[in-house]
Amino acid sequence: MLPATVMAAEAPGMLLYRYVDSRGVTVLDRQGVPPEYVGKGYQVLNQSGRVVQTVPPAPTAEEIRLKQQAEVQSQADAQLLDRYPSLDELDKVSARRRAEIDALIAVATANVQTLQGQQATLQGQAAAQERAGQEVSTSMLDQLRDVQAQTAELQARIAKLQQTRSEADAGFAQQRARLVKVLESPL
Repeated sequence: MLPATVMAAEAPGMLLYRYVDSRGVTVLDRQGVPPEYVGKGYQVLNQSGRVVQTVPPAPTAEEIRLKQQAEVQSQADAQLLDRYPSLDELDKVSARRRAEIDALIAVATANVQTLQGQQATLQGQAAAQERAGQEVSTSMLDQLRDVQAQTAELQARIAKLQQTRSEADAGFAQQRARLVKVLESPL
């Protein structure tokens, strides 16, 4: 027995095409399916009226979008599994990243405290000059402004690092939740 597609190809004059037209009427036609109905799907019948080929309807835009979305998610899941084969591995990387950021915050915080100590010393010296009836020197005022500017820069850096830590934590939490689903789902 020959496959249906071979049978259809061998007897082209004996084929009927069954499709539904725009009014919802099922049509049998020897000439083929008009182009405007091909996308809706159709069937090819032999001379005996048996279906030898079924052409499914073309996917809708929504079906295509969902299929593409599923493919993208599948690729992302494969990359996630390559990067983190287990929850423990993801947790280790997350903890290491958090520790790196926390260390940077600690260094910047220590630098702020050092600068604040310098500022207090300079302010004390400036106050002593004023109490002695002297004008505060320009170099001392410049040093105070410089220390205040450095302190402000470091505080801004600390705030940015804290934001980076929060974003990293949120990202790892998302990846962890997805990894749990991927590891639980059958392959």
